[in-house]
Amino acid sequence: MEDPSYSQKLHLNRPAGRKNDIIRINDLILLVSLHTGAQWQAETDEPVEQPVTISLSVYHDISSAALTDKLSHSINYVEVTKRIREAGISRPFQSLQDLANHVITSLATLPSLSPHLDGMQIHLVVRQLKAPLHAKSISSNSFAKFMVDGSWVAEKFVHDIEDLVCPAIIGVNVDERLQKQDVVLNLSIYTANHGIGYDNWIDFRSLISMLYEAVSASDFLTLEALTSYIASETLTFLSSRQSPAVSVRIAKPSALPLARSSEVEIYRTAADYPGFEDEAACTTPKVEKIAVAVERHENDAHTVAIALGSNLGDSVRNIEYALRLLETPLEILRHSDVSMDAEPYVNVVDTSFMYESAPMYVTDQPSFINCACMVETNLAPVTLLFLVKEIESIVGRVPSIRNGPRAVDLDIIFYDDDIIDTRSGLKDSKDLQGELVVPHPLVQEREFVLRPLNDMIPEYIHPILKRRVGDLLHAIYDPTLPPMNKVIPFPCSPLPPPTSESTAYPSISSVPKTLTFWNYPSTSSAFQSPSQDASPSKTHVMATLNVTPDSFSDGAKHDALPAAIRYATNSVAAGASIIDVGGYSTRPGAAFVSVEDEISRVHPAIKSMRDVDILTNLASHTLSAASSFEQVIEKVMNVPISVDTFRWEVAEAALNAGANCINDVYAFTGPDSWPLSSASDPGKGHAEIECMEGMKRVARAYAVPVILMHSRGDAGRNKDYSPYEYAGHDGPATLEGVRVELGRKVEKIIKGKGGLRRWFVVVDPGIGFSKSVNGNLEVLKRAADIVADVKVGGLGDIAYLNPLKGYPLLIGASRKSFLGIILAQKSRRGDIDSSRETQPHERGWATAAAVSCAVQQGALIVRVHDVREMMDVVKVAEALWR
Repeated sequence: MEDPSYSQKLHLNRPAGRKNDIIRINDLILLVSLHTGAQWQAETDEPVEQPVTISLSVYHDISSAALTDKLSHSINYVEVTKRIREAGISRPFQSLQDLANHVITSLATLPSLSPHLDGMQIHLVVRQLKAPLHAKSISSNSFAKFMVDGSWVAEKFVHDIEDLVCPAIIGVNVDERLQKQDVVLNLSIYTANHGIGYDNWIDFRSLISMLYEAVSASDFLTLEALTSYIASETLTFLSSRQSPAVSVRIAKPSALPLARSSEVEIYRTAADYPGFEDEAACTTPKVEKIAVAVERHENDAHTVAIALGSNLGDSVRNIEYALRLLETPLEILRHSDVSMDAEPYVNVVDTSFMYESAPMYVTDQPSFINCACMVETNLAPVTLLFLVKEIESIVGRVPSIRNGPRAVDLDIIFYDDDIIDTRSGLKDSKDLQGELVVPHPLVQEREFVLRPLNDMIPEYIHPILKRRVGDLLHAIYDPTLPPMNKVIPFPCSPLPPPTSESTAYPSISSVPKTLTFWNYPSTSSAFQSPSQDASPSKTHVMATLNVTPDSFSDGAKHDALPAAIRYATNSVAAGASIIDVGGYSTRPGAAFVSVEDEISRVHPAIKSMRDVDILTNLASHTLSAASSFEQVIEKVMNVPISVDTFRWEVAEAALNAGANCINDVYAFTGPDSWPLSSASDPGKGHAEIECMEGMKRVARAYAVPVILMHSRGDAGRNKDYSPYEYAGHDGPATLEGVRVELGRKVEKIIKGKGGLRRWFVVVDPGIGFSKSVNGNLEVLKRAADIVADVKVGGLGDIAYLNPLKGYPLLIGASRKSFLGIILAQKSRRGDIDSSRETQPHERGWATAAAVSCAVQQGALIVRVHDVREMMDVVKVAEALWR
């Protein structure tokens, strides 16, 4: 049977033909004493006077009265009104239904109605205007038929709650998930011919309270889901009534700017909810039970979110080793009893940032390193569980107390949109030993899981909670607790020789140990601000060591090995956190350098910095303070070194010499990648792919951080950013261009099979490369916006989340030519023209201003030439802004 509309339901018993005529009395106002009280719950059971309206519809053939124009042929509605008033004030009433019953019985003895009673049908509506809190009104609709003897038969009863206003999280937009909005609920309860007798009275106050709490606690994405949920909750509440049905209408007044509201209306009975006899059946999702035994492999790829954590030993190395094992499932599963009817694969296709977090539950243990990854796999859920437990064992996890220390822990958080529980019977939700429960039952209370997931899948909707990952993180974020800082690790290099573990799994290259790692705030405008961090973040100073004869800033000053070592040693002694070694100048018009020549420049300098004898010999002429000499030598031996190159061959040679980081001004796409390749230039596109794949392979094998800079080929050209003028002319357009163009490259580098780990990436907006003076200034003074939580790529629906969101920043403005242009501009101070032409080495004070701005903008690293002077600038700037 097709669901009747709301108006049709009210007239299902309306007679046909001329008896379809209606004489109606609308909204007769009475003050009635009701024991159910007023809007607020009464302290006693004493009746309280309440405004009530009564409307009466009498179905009566008016044709005789119409022909004769005589009232005697019709119903005297004045007398009917008087009788209703007399009935309403005759005594206190227990409920609206009690009042309705008394009014109908009183009408049966009214003389003017007596001649018409046989078969007369009426519809009586009793409405309480001051309903229990939050609702506009409540009402009882009675459909009755009178008999010739004055008795009456109930045909149908409908009980209504009108305009119950409740706050709720409802909707799919970001703002709708962050704060509650009012929704308007209208409810009708159909109790057939049961509803006025004492046993069938509706407790409106309790029902309204339940509905208000249910809606307020809900967090559905759609009105359809919320409306169905409220129908099931109402039917559960009314389960003692005889065969009730409900009509639920829920409207969102704030949904549409040019419409009063959007609305969904449904009609439901208990039969619409299978298993209704179980109170939980209406609200608890059906859980898929799977066998504990390992299942066969699926041909189709499944998308899985896995969380990783470690706080024993070399945590960063443990996690990297676990990920490499995860990517080679065949080598692990073939040593087990798992039967395989297809070749298994697990591809890590995305990773989160890496975080350091305080231990949870058991606090007397070291801090954790946490991250997460997204994988694509053809493994069935339990097979994947078996694999990750094997990996935990291989990496070195030993049995411990629950939530205690571990070398590595891998938890399957989501598997597609599936709901899985292998436990039998009731168990502690935290006791998952040997069992698989997906989604992980504790994900919603763990920031150290939600924050990494939010880096990758903020819009993913939890299959049970029906809330997005980003909303779950926002709900539990507590700014008063110590913040979870992000981590960027630097490995020891070169790679260690093969070990027994690498021999057992030959497709996995040796995993380096960790040299050091840097912490930096996981700040985000959505969750916290820098001022809320427990301690100020550190700005790391990168010393620029150009071992080239034609560097734009220092020429051949450091291309000889003794000079290079002295510069590196002095820089570390002054406070540099990292040394950047470059052997190929990026200045416009620089001479071509072969791969072999570039290696011959950077390799000796890097290797010498890792040789204690060379360092001691060459540095002794510079460092005179004997008390600190050995300390400085030790610092230089262990300081991270980055190689400034865009060639994977040079990068690999430098890493084998002792470097720990790659700094690529072309972001893995090579110097000829601008303009971007197209279908009409397949050769160029192939060169870009070859360059990127080579750099990705090296960076992944050595597990090193990479600095990816925005550029457009030749540093002095390609300054047109007009395609991005939707963000604003000149400077703002340049800023947007950096986000879109560098973001596109970063996405290609970190995502997909063979991608880099997100936690290894540092972004450099490329100040001084293919940008006007105004563009450089805008990028510098708004550097924080490069990695902000904003939409980019256009206006309106075409915009998308900034792909550079959350990445650490490197700013390299030292001695750049745009500073020289500013200094050379005509500018009068009183009667004196302060403009002057400068050489790069004369731009120290200008560099200081730029470095101070970079610190204020939250840069993790500032790349400079004059380390000692810029350290002073950084210290003061940090005191001002960090």
